[in-house]
Amino acid sequence: MEATKHTTTIDWIVKETSYTRLCSTKKILTVNGLYPGPPIYMRKGERLNIYVRNEGKYNVTIHWHGVKQLRNPWSDGPNYVTQCPIKPGASFTYEIVLSNEEGTLWWHAHSDWSRATVHGPLIVLPQLGKTYPFPKPCKEVPIVLASWFKGDVMEIIETALENGGEPNKSDALTINGQPGDLYNCSKQGTFRMVVDYGKTYLLRIINSIMNEAMFFMVAKHNLTVVGTDGAYIKPIRTSYIMIIPGQTMDVIITADQSPSHYYMTARAYYGVVYDNTTTTAIVQYSGSYTPPSTPSFPNLPNYTDTNAVTTFTRRLKALATKEYPVNVPRHVDTKMYITVSVNTRPCVKHSCDGPNGSMLAASLNNMSFVEPKIDVLQAYYNRIKQVYKPNFPNKPPYYFNFTAENLPDTLLTPERGTKVKILEYNSSVEIVFQVTNVQNATENHPIHLHGYNFYVVGYGFGNYIKKTDRNKFNLVDPPEVNTIGVPTNGWAAIRFRADNPGVWFMHCHMDRHSSWGMNTVLIVKNGRTRSTSMMPPPRQLNPC
Repeated sequence: MEATKHTTTIDWIVKETSYTRLCSTKKILTVNGLYPGPPIYMRKGERLNIYVRNEGKYNVTIHWHGVKQLRNPWSDGPNYVTQCPIKPGASFTYEIVLSNEEGTLWWHAHSDWSRATVHGPLIVLPQLGKTYPFPKPCKEVPIVLASWFKGDVMEIIETALENGGEPNKSDALTINGQPGDLYNCSKQGTFRMVVDYGKTYLLRIINSIMNEAMFFMVAKHNLTVVGTDGAYIKPIRTSYIMIIPGQTMDVIITADQSPSHYYMTARAYYGVVYDNTTTTAIVQYSGSYTPPSTPSFPNLPNYTDTNAVTTFTRRLKALATKEYPVNVPRHVDTKMYITVSVNTRPCVKHSCDGPNGSMLAASLNNMSFVEPKIDVLQAYYNRIKQVYKPNFPNKPPYYFNFTAENLPDTLLTPERGTKVKILEYNSSVEIVFQVTNVQNATENHPIHLHGYNFYVVGYGFGNYIKKTDRNKFNLVDPPEVNTIGVPTNGWAAIRFRADNPGVWFMHCHMDRHSSWGMNTVLIVKNGRTRSTSMMPPPRQLNPC
């Protein structure tokens, strides 16, 4: 059946295209010349082939963020994890295999920092004859939040990794490719969303920003959040949202204010280094009226408003109905406690740009991930030795007060290597992520797991205390997501069933942290039958 069923194929060309932003023109990597890239619309359960030809000057791969790709890690995308990159002049055909995902997902490059401009929406509509678990909106509008760098993004990260310091932060944040009215030379291009009074609209919001979690508001309008990461939630009525890198949200807005112009705005929730500019678009009512000299501006939460982050995040609960059930594992087979840290590594003659002449690094359980020379999936499938080690630790090498202030900078020098965690098929897994304050570098870490959605059963501030915190886990209606914001100086607990065999990347979606090694790989073994085993590889695999 898999081989005979007809699947549509669409063609993409990755190429350099000139774009002008912030008063200057530069060439950026795009798909089919578009920034943001072309939206994909599919229905729940469908398949789609995408032929990607690389006519750019850098290696590239594409990841379908939030698509589980059941049994099909070959098309998942992260370079040197599930495939060798598509080199300039080469091509690769991805197969997108949908299962129970429904809502807003997205796609992006998964090679170095090329995703800064190579990204776009992947919208999964209900099956034909089905509808949303909320009143059908008048119109749907993708809202893609992104970063704009005046320099070449690939050179920015290459320079930072060579010198060991922080990469340059972005020069602007954008909504649907446009910085908005508050930046130089940008007013003319500002994205405008035209609305009719009294009608409702579904905003499909995607945070494709490189290194910032974002607050988002529309002046004088309430928002109703109905979904996140391709799964529905109990509707939340709110004046603002907080959305982390990699995350998506389905948000309903009703045009119920006096016909006028209103700013749609987004700005960062603080980190160690962050872009503190504000991007804007305009919600513009149709009809005849005198437009204001300046659109109304919303009162966004302050950059450092952790309380606003927590208040919003605590309200996210799964829909948990008969049609959209929750299946949280009650019994757990594999427990992992993973520390999330920014570290340093020694530098020859203390001559690097990190703290005290060191090189910045990052780790999970003090393991800083190193990309292998050939991808982990090929090595696993073909039993090629010495590509990775199957001993990623279940717990940190030693315990201390992880969230204390002014910890010694040298407390954690990470081990570097390509270590993976092996999971039995269909085992139930619990992972508690614990942020550490080494380097005084605690921030909200968006951890993304490929190949899975998982349930966020608990989170809190300070150190995770198993005896007391475990008793507070939500096993009734926890949100089902693919990216979790582990709180600043806190912890988050997730659970899932390892029922998707394959090789799956798990990493921080702040790209500077991922570049420094805040990653690992989960390998889920095959089950006992063909339908519970990985698909065989496609006929054409790119060489490394």
